[in-house]
Amino acid sequence: MGLGKRDLNRKKKSLEMKLQELETRAKKNPLNKELQEEINELKKKIEKS
Repeated sequence: MGLGKRDLNRKKKSLEMKLQELETRAKKNPLNKELQEEINELKKKIEKS
């Protein structure tokens, strides 16, 4: 069974909240490449959903 509309919205919101958290950490440490890669992956997932 696929995800319902409500579940998709909830999943997208959780991804956006995680993205905000990672961006605040990246501002404190802008040279951390792992954080930058993770942020880019999350942005791609948000675009797909």
